[in-house]
Amino acid sequence: MLINNDTIIKDTDERIRQVSEDVELPLSAEDESLLRDMFQYVVDSTDEEKAEKFNLRPAVGISAIQVGVPKKMTAIVVDDTDKNGNPIRYEFMLVNPKIVSSSIQQAYLSAGEGCLSVVSEHEGYVPRSARVKVRAFDLVTNQYIEIRAAGYLAIVLQHELDHFKGILFYDHINAKDPYRQIPGAIEI
Repeated sequence: MLINNDTIIKDTDERIRQVSEDVELPLSAEDESLLRDMFQYVVDSTDEEKAEKFNLRPAVGISAIQVGVPKKMTAIVVDDTDKNGNPIRYEFMLVNPKIVSSSIQQAYLSAGEGCLSVVSEHEGYVPRSARVKVRAFDLVTNQYIEIRAAGYLAIVLQHELDHFKGILFYDHINAKDPYRQIPGAIEI
């Protein structure tokens, strides 16, 4: 499937609020192809030359509903650093991911969040759990996995899984006070 800035569903389209369905495993050829195309979009979107050539907006994740397919599939590529400051890359093609536990402590991105499906600015803090545990089938490793994520990766996972419920990041922003301090939260 061709995925670019023109084919990604925006928040002005009511389909973005549709609740996604579980995906049957093993994956059909069609679902596997879509998930691989989504993953390739995320990888290519951070390459300036490819992004310009193919009309891609930079991304760390994309969910199937964003291309009009209401299925619980998401592709995520996050460059981060480990606890020792060494670079680490997380790559996932997740099917039916589910958050099985999350921390009470919250975290937020100081610069706010963005989304391929959201064109207009929505400034403010998006409170999320600082840590999550996610279980899913991962096409990268072709097996069921459990992800224990903290910080930025935890935020990305929650953002993408919100899409399955028709929730967009700005739904979490305090409408009256977008930059209201979140007691005890970790600023990332």
